[in-house]
Amino acid sequence: MANALSPSDTSIDIPIEGMSCASCVSRVEKAIRAIGGVTSASVNLATERARVSLDPAHAAPERVIEAIRNAGYEARTGKVELAIEGMTCASCVGRVEKALRRVPGVLEANVNLATGRATIRYLGDASMSDRLASAVAATGYEARPIDNAERDTDRDAAARAAENAALHRSLLLALILTLPVFLIEMGSHFIPGVHEWIFETIGHQETLYLEFVLTTVVLFGSGLRFFRKGIPALLRLAPNMDSLVVLGTSAAYGYSLVATFLPDLLPDDAWNVYYEAAAVIVTLILLGRFLEARAKGRTSDAIRRLMGLQAKTARVVRDGTAMEVPLAEVRAGDVVQVRPGERIPVDGEVTEGSSYVDESMITGEPLPVQKAKGATVVGGTINKTGSFTFLATRIGADTVLAQIIRMVEEAQGSKLPIQQIVDRVTGWFVPAVMAAALITFAVWLWAGPDPALSFALVNAVAVLIIACPCAMGLATPTSIMVGTGRAAELGVLFRQGEALQGLKDIKVVAFDKTGTLTLGKPTLTDFMVAPGFSKGEVLRLVASVEGRSEHPIAGAIVETARHRDLAWPEPRQFEAIPGFGVAAFVDGRKVEIGADRFMGKLGLTVEHFADVAGRLGSEGKSPLYAAVDGQLAAIIAVADPIKPTTRSAIAALHRLNLKVAMITGDNRHTAEAIARQVGIDEVVSEVLPGQKVESIRRLRAQHGKVAFVGDGINDALALADADVGLAIGTGTDIAIESADVVLMSGDLRGIVNAVALSQATIRNIRENLFWAFAYNAILIPVAAGALYPVNGLSLSPMIAAAAMALSSVFVVGNALRLRWVRPAFDDNGQSAQAQSIAGEAA
Repeated sequence: MANALSPSDTSIDIPIEGMSCASCVSRVEKAIRAIGGVTSASVNLATERARVSLDPAHAAPERVIEAIRNAGYEARTGKVELAIEGMTCASCVGRVEKALRRVPGVLEANVNLATGRATIRYLGDASMSDRLASAVAATGYEARPIDNAERDTDRDAAARAAENAALHRSLLLALILTLPVFLIEMGSHFIPGVHEWIFETIGHQETLYLEFVLTTVVLFGSGLRFFRKGIPALLRLAPNMDSLVVLGTSAAYGYSLVATFLPDLLPDDAWNVYYEAAAVIVTLILLGRFLEARAKGRTSDAIRRLMGLQAKTARVVRDGTAMEVPLAEVRAGDVVQVRPGERIPVDGEVTEGSSYVDESMITGEPLPVQKAKGATVVGGTINKTGSFTFLATRIGADTVLAQIIRMVEEAQGSKLPIQQIVDRVTGWFVPAVMAAALITFAVWLWAGPDPALSFALVNAVAVLIIACPCAMGLATPTSIMVGTGRAAELGVLFRQGEALQGLKDIKVVAFDKTGTLTLGKPTLTDFMVAPGFSKGEVLRLVASVEGRSEHPIAGAIVETARHRDLAWPEPRQFEAIPGFGVAAFVDGRKVEIGADRFMGKLGLTVEHFADVAGRLGSEGKSPLYAAVDGQLAAIIAVADPIKPTTRSAIAALHRLNLKVAMITGDNRHTAEAIARQVGIDEVVSEVLPGQKVESIRRLRAQHGKVAFVGDGINDALALADADVGLAIGTGTDIAIESADVVLMSGDLRGIVNAVALSQATIRNIRENLFWAFAYNAILIPVAAGALYPVNGLSLSPMIAAAAMALSSVFVVGNALRLRWVRPAFDDNGQSAQAQSIAGEAA
């Protein structure tokens, strides 16, 4: 392998984890050098980096990662987000993506027209940002990395307002100047005698000069933005939407110039001016861009509202003094004071005081939650009544709210598989339109009615102007932005945009049991005493003994006794009897607690509670018994209660024609009892965490695509393997990281909302794509004059401009309908007919 770099080679630095000695270095170097497209590789143990030279024509960064991993090490990848300025249509998106993907080391690049951002995953160091920005600049667009500061809602709003203001000024100027040009040329069609009056008062040639001046200002004043972007794109042989506008208006304007100043160059029957066409086209397209920009601004309302939940300042105690500091200056470990009515600035743990906190933005629960010493608080939630002090544990990008915002942004910037259709088409769309315009001009110049030259020009310009790649580029991303934003407002976070499309096609929803269908916290559900015993006294004695046990059932019994304000002494001679139960002396009385087999060992019969035990068994509960001084005293049942919303959520899933399954490690008897209570169709019980994946694959083979819902560490594998994984947001971080969708509260009705929003969003995308493709497929031939031989219909370039402007506005407006998708249940938990909301976006 040659070590000298050729001029075309590009070097990248790859951080590598896991190397510990010179043998590791040698192994990694050998693995990388064996990859095609690698011209040299040098690994440094001290810096833990590999410097790899790639031939851009044969670069394969994915294979470099694979080679490093196969050698037993891990290559760290980077991720950067770029703000792209100057994109106007789907063709622009395609060119920027191609330019980014050609940069050696880039693993993945997605560009979003609606947000004007590109997300790139790469191999290399921080210098990759500059390379990526340079690659974008070479295609004629501007790019800059986005840091956390630029996610500030005020800055984003200011940038949008400035762009809208500039568009508004351009539109207003164009409208004022275009109106007289339009009236001069088209006035006679509406008011007889207008032309004669104008020519008599101003003069024919002077009128042409006036139109020339006004149109020139419109084109190179208000419309200069089209020329600045369209002409460089043409010179790079990479035409875009602006190029079509430039070609169309320039053709009409140029023909009019010849007719005005060099009329002898035109045949007598071909003399005409089209100043009004050029001016009206620019004005109408500016109007469309202005309306589109305003509508696009509303697509990110959800992100702005989420950012608006962040506090601006925090009251931090430093050196014994409380002071107001900007949110960015809060550090982990700071002591923060919160007063009534204030928004909690960052995540933390209460150290002093108590209050009720409104956490509805996170959990969706309308009732405030009590917070006392040791409780966790979340930044962005609102303190209601009291004051308290807490220790800041998560700040900045690590807070729950910041993670929610990041998840929503990533989902909004992602691409769905359905977008691949658009990507394949838009690469050749603008060149194809230009070719169609040339063919149209040639055909009508040869076979058109007199004057053929004018007729051919008008139709060719109409073809250039009516084509709308903007609508195709906006069809998918705008729907994703609005759909995922609306989902976030309903407490459903799509971590990946692909889950929007995947969730629509699921056939089975499989649930974990503990913490998902149930509360995940054992509770004392039944406590009955035998005749001659006091319920409070027996509970006090049992709680004293169980207070020495670490079993979850013991904890539930002790918690109930505490809530009843019972007090008990420390037990004496505590003994745990493996496989049977526990025993101890409390206040001199012998207390023994265990299953029926323990009572049998003690020589006690449990027949007195036979009916109760049978009922408990049918409910999936395992009864325990307590004996006091050698007499059967009580029957006890502890269970993990079913969440109040579980039954209604499963019923709603059934109404969506979905099969519901439960996969749990619990025993079959308990699992089947719970399944009967909540209406689950299929139960898979007594499985280990690794076996949950096998169960999901079996369900997939039997019924189709599977969504799995879980909350624990033992659910991570199943969440990752399912077609769509949904994690309960109140569960563990590892479960959330393994999932595609996060339900911020434990309310399972969020699953119904997620499915319904998925169906509504994909339906909306298909409507947009149908409109975008059908619009171009039907109206481009009409603009070319396809109907002229049939009924004499010929499309004016001005009408073509209006149609093109409205096409993009229609797509964005249709996507905005998703903002009003109703949740599956209203605030009172009443069903809103989940089966119908998927088809209703307004």
